[in-house]
Amino acid sequence: MSIDGPLGNVCIGQDATVRQALETIDRGASAIALVTDESGKLQGVLTDGDIRRGLLKGAELDGLVHEYANRAPHVVGPDATRASVLDLMRSLRISEVPVVDDSGKLIGLHTLNDIVGRSSLSNIAVIMAGGKGTRLGALTKDTPKPLMTVADRTIIEWIILGLVESGVTNIYVSVAYLAEKIMAHLGDGSRLGCTIKYLHEDPTKPLNTAGALGLLHHERPDISEPVLVTNADLMVRYSAAELLAFHASKNASVTVAARPYVHQVPFGVLDIGEGRSISAVVEKPSIEFEISTGIYAVSPEALALVPYLEPFSMPELVQACIEQSKTVAAWPIESDWIDVGTPKDLATAKGQ
Repeated sequence: MSIDGPLGNVCIGQDATVRQALETIDRGASAIALVTDESGKLQGVLTDGDIRRGLLKGAELDGLVHEYANRAPHVVGPDATRASVLDLMRSLRISEVPVVDDSGKLIGLHTLNDIVGRSSLSNIAVIMAGGKGTRLGALTKDTPKPLMTVADRTIIEWIILGLVESGVTNIYVSVAYLAEKIMAHLGDGSRLGCTIKYLHEDPTKPLNTAGALGLLHHERPDISEPVLVTNADLMVRYSAAELLAFHASKNASVTVAARPYVHQVPFGVLDIGEGRSISAVVEKPSIEFEISTGIYAVSPEALALVPYLEPFSMPELVQACIEQSKTVAAWPIESDWIDVGTPKDLATAKGQ
C-alpha cells in the first residue's frame, strides 16, 4: 500500500534495500525512514544511525534493510497533544514520533520542527495574564495564577502550546501582577515554538478583561485579521482554526466560544400560586445555560471599540457590538473545560 502526501516521502516497504532507505532519508525532511507493510501498518523505524551501524557490521547496500530497523518504536495516537509529544521527544531524546491509529496503521509523523500537514495561521493571539488570581488565596501571593502547574507544566504554557498546535505562533501576553515572573518564565517564546511579546498594564490600574486589547490596538493599528483572545487560567483543548473559520462564516465582529453549563438545584422547587397554594413540586431540577468560556475571536473593527488605557471588560465589548448592530456569534466548544479560578478548580485540573 502506498502512502500519499508528505508522509509517503519518508516511508519504505519491508522489502526495501539499504540503498533505498538511505535515499529515502536523504530526500526526506527528517532523518528517519518508516517501514510499513502492504496494509500501511507501521512495522519499524529506521534512522541514519541504524543504517551506519548496519554498514559497520557488514550490511550491503543492496541487502534488505528491515533487520536493522527498530521493530518496537515509540508511537502516539491521533489524539496526542503537541505538548505531550514534545515532552516524549525530550525525555527520549528523539526528534520524530510516528502517529498510528488503533489498528497500528501509520497516519502521521510528529517532528521536532513541525507536524506533517499542520498549517500555519497568521492571526495574532492575546493571552490575558494580568489578573491577581485573588480567588486562589495564598497560592498566588508569590506566584501569578498563569504559572500554577498542571501535569508538570504551567497553565499558560498549556495554553500557548495549544495555540501553537493550532498553527498560531504570533502571541501577545498581557501582564501586570508579578509581570516579571511571567516574562522570565516565558521569555521570547522560542522554546515553545512561537514568538511572544508583552502588553504591559499598570498593576495599580487594572484594565479589566478586555482593556489590554486597547493596548494592542494602540501598538498595532495595522492589524487586519481577527485576533484570538483567551484568559490565562483555562485548561481546554480547541481548534483555533475552527473558531476562526466559524467567525469568518458568520461575518462576526466578536465570536464567543460557548459551552453548556448545568446547575442542579439541590432542593425541591415549589410552584406557588395565588394564596400561597402549591401546584407542583419539582425535586432537584437542573437548569442549563450557555456560558462564555473566556475564549474569543475579535475582528479589527471591534478592537477599535476598546478604549486606550481605560478599564474595559469583554462583556462590555460584546454589548457595544450588539448596540452598534454588529454580529456577535457563539461558537460551541464540546471538549472538557476548566476555569482554574479556585483551589478546588486547580485540584480538579490536577486530577486530585
